[in-house]
Amino acid sequence: MRIYKKIIVMLCLIFLLTGCRNLFTYENVHPDYLEGKYYVEMKIKDYGTIEMELDADTAPITVTNFMELVEDGFYDNNRIHRVFKDFVIQGGEDYTGTKKEIKGEFDANGVSNDISHVRGVVSMARAGDMSSGFDTGSTQFFIVQKDSPSLDHYYAGFGKVTKGMEVVDKIVDKVKNVDANGMIQDEDEMPVIEYIKRIEK
Repeated sequence: MRIYKKIIVMLCLIFLLTGCRNLFTYENVHPDYLEGKYYVEMKIKDYGTIEMELDADTAPITVTNFMELVEDGFYDNNRIHRVFKDFVIQGGEDYTGTKKEIKGEFDANGVSNDISHVRGVVSMARAGDMSSGFDTGSTQFFIVQKDSPSLDHYYAGFGKVTKGMEVVDKIVDKVKNVDANGMIQDEDEMPVIEYIKRIEK
């Protein structure tokens, strides 16, 4: 009888431990979140290069996810698919639909984030609105062209452009065939991200 009890107790422990492991590792938790500043260069075909400083102290989940995608070459030959004048440019769409979603690091989702969405800030795009889709960030990011404080507290700012904002302006000025939400209607007009790579500073 005691043996059966021990077996039952062991099975319960295994269930709890594996259940907890799934809970804590699903989408949002990484064994080694990055810390400090990271620097990347993004080259956009026919437009130029943009350098960005990423802040892993403020947004460790987002920066860790982004840098993993960079190291995997995910953004190579991806596209800028949204251009919204006096607002943002956006790229990094997951055409396979296989990349994980991550926790949104912003105040409305219970995470302190003091990065304001001023011109040049890099932030994580997501689905939903100001009351939903908080944990749907994945691969898409945007660069703020014009100060947009209405995005503060609802989107995970995780860095800033340190060089190349004129490239953002050039894209906004040149790409014209967009809908009311800034989505580029002609795929041939979508600026191509040749690569995003880590650089040292």
